[in-house]
Amino acid sequence: MDQYREADNNPFDAPVPGQGLTDKPGNYPWEHPPQYTDTSEAADYVWDRLTTPQFAEQVIAMLDAGIPVEAIGRIIIFTGFAEGKWTPDVAFIITEPVMKMIAAVGIHGGVKKIRMSMQDLTNKKSLQSIIQIKENRKQFETIAKGIAKDIGAAPKMGGLMAQPEQAEEME
Repeated sequence: MDQYREADNNPFDAPVPGQGLTDKPGNYPWEHPPQYTDTSEAADYVWDRLTTPQFAEQVIAMLDAGIPVEAIGRIIIFTGFAEGKWTPDVAFIITEPVMKMIAAVGIHGGVKKIRMSMQDLTNKKSLQSIIQIKENRKQFETIAKGIAKDIGAAPKMGGLMAQPEQAEEME
């Protein structure tokens, strides 16, 4: 006789909609005041963690395996928020410095090819457009100089509420 066995993944084994509104506040670290509210202190905390030998070895191994700096940075930033280290605002502000720190660890660790972005940079169309822009640089500079001359020759205008030119002649 076959016995009933519950499925490994039960789609009904989830919180009831609205359950989060009835839970007692303060159950999660991000519901408490953050540990770091100053961006420089938060960045220093990340740098101290990145430069520990164990963490640096892991970061270097990930970079060497081709994982982009952006992916590692997003994980560090989100984990810090989830642990209650900083707010989303602080996380947004320190994102760029954290990614630069990760790249610095990779460079110092001797990683030869560091991928910065999660977008594939080997797309031929984007590379061709970059090359074309570099080749047409002189043409763009000439156009920019012409625009600058035209702007310099244009009559000076006041603000939106400036008096008409006749009023300037009376003074």
